Amino acid sequence: MRRFVTRPAAAVLRLPAARTGRVTVTRDLPVRVRDGVTLRTDHYAPDLPGAPCVLIRTPYGRGGPVRLLGRLVAERGYHVVIQSCRGTYGSGGEFAPLVHERDDGLDTLDWLRRQPWWTGAFGMFGASYQGFVQWAVAAEAADELRAMVAVVTASATRDSTYAGESFALDTVLTWAELLQAQTVPWLARQWELKRGQPRLTRALAHLPLAEADRIATGVTVPFFQEWLRHHTPDADYWRTRIFGDRIAEVRAPVAMVSGWQDIFLPAQLDDYARLRAAGARPRLTIGPWTHGSPGLLAAALREGLAWLDEHLAGRPAPGRAPVRVHVGGRGGGWRDLPDWPPPAEPVRWHLHAGGALAPAPPAASAPDRIFYDPADPTPSLGGPLLVAQRAGAVDNRPVEARPDVLTYTSAPLAAPVEVIGPVHAEIQVRSELSYLDVFVRLCDVDRRGRSWNVCDGLVRVAPGRFARDASGVVRVPVTLWPAAHRFAPGHRLRVQVSGGAHPRYARNPGTGEPLGTAVTLRAGWREILHDPEHPSAVVLPLVPVPSTVGR
Repeated sequence: MRRFVTRPAAAVLRLPAARTGRVTVTRDLPVRVRDGVTLRTDHYAPDLPGAPCVLIRTPYGRGGPVRLLGRLVAERGYHVVIQSCRGTYGSGGEFAPLVHERDDGLDTLDWLRRQPWWTGAFGMFGASYQGFVQWAVAAEAADELRAMVAVVTASATRDSTYAGESFALDTVLTWAELLQAQTVPWLARQWELKRGQPRLTRALAHLPLAEADRIATGVTVPFFQEWLRHHTPDADYWRTRIFGDRIAEVRAPVAMVSGWQDIFLPAQLDDYARLRAAGARPRLTIGPWTHGSPGLLAAALREGLAWLDEHLAGRPAPGRAPVRVHVGGRGGGWRDLPDWPPPAEPVRWHLHAGGALAPAPPAASAPDRIFYDPADPTPSLGGPLLVAQRAGAVDNRPVEARPDVLTYTSAPLAAPVEVIGPVHAEIQVRSELSYLDVFVRLCDVDRRGRSWNVCDGLVRVAPGRFARDASGVVRVPVTLWPAAHRFAPGHRLRVQVSGGAHPRYARNPGTGEPLGTAVTLRAGWREILHDPEHPSAVVLPLVPVPSTVGR
């Protein structure tokens, strides 16, 4: 790959000027780790003496876009080392998510120390799984790790896998299918994509879930089976696969980049909060992106290079605010903040009879009823999904027209309303079933009546998890994705309440059967209450609308 390729790519991505055009690439270097496994590694060496190192460890291969990334970063003054995780793209051993990344990463650091060009300092860069591997070694790399760029990722995946104690079926099974697809011929993969991935679609609809991996991929996927079995909060399985308990020991400055519709955003913001509590000053950027948005990857490369220049290469850039977020909605845009979350007034928007939504307390009213049938589960539409083409904000009117979805809508706004920060709901539910899910989504309804999802969340209810009053009502707290959104004048706020969002979340069979083996489906009625004794509401963090924003 020559400069005639990287030069236009750098221009499109708006990267800083290259420091050299001469990069020597050595491919398939063998890095032997403690158990004898060999990890295949590529090295991009700039012709600049004293250049520091950037390490990228990935299960997604070292060709294509990753190869371009290696050369672009090397041209800007860094030795770039790109390594395939074990069991992927020529590296030995078996890929087992999160199991070997600590040891393999630290052994790779030992290998780096023995290289003649090693300067004693390195940084790490990467998105998604490439970020998990950073957290796996961050605490023990100590002072040698001078900078981290963690993009749409987190130190722990357990809470994202079992959001609300449900199961992120679409994300997990789609990822399993993606990893397996890397082992099949390229033409076969393109044919499957052109056909719309019918095997994956069938698998997402199949029960029991323990058979879904074989339907989607043709083979049994060990980690998929394990994640179905080890889903309880106290499962020992996850103790060695999460790295958040050592965040306070991480000395490297951390830059975080995410999107409002990213699957790991809540977990990444938990990492940010832990770093702040430990006295660190991470940089946070959250944009209008999904997990695989091209705009996300371009912005992450720009942000990442600036961070590496400052903290690894000692080339400080002009200062910027510690937190930069994109406020969605008409009249939004980028905002600089001193910290996350910003000061805000939590305002309860109550559900009212007749499908109304307003800050006023509810009056005496009869509950609303919906019938949830797991044999015809309420579908998911847009939102935080792994596949960018299906993720993000979409018009929700098709799902809102279903009889198993309740909507509560405000009057048209006379003035703009800005929501920036954590969002949660409290839904009062009475159900004839003891096992159920509660899905809540906040939408922005424009002047044309289109309902655009802003943020959402789901909680799984089981006996003993939440208190039930004498009348059988359960107050279900639902943590939604955080948000930064401006509701324009003339728009309306809308809250959806339903019994699920399939296949984003595995359907609740209503029986309490184990996650992987459940096949019996029980339908049932549930009531959503909104009276003075049982108020249901979504709590929104309202901030003043900047005077520079048009009204």
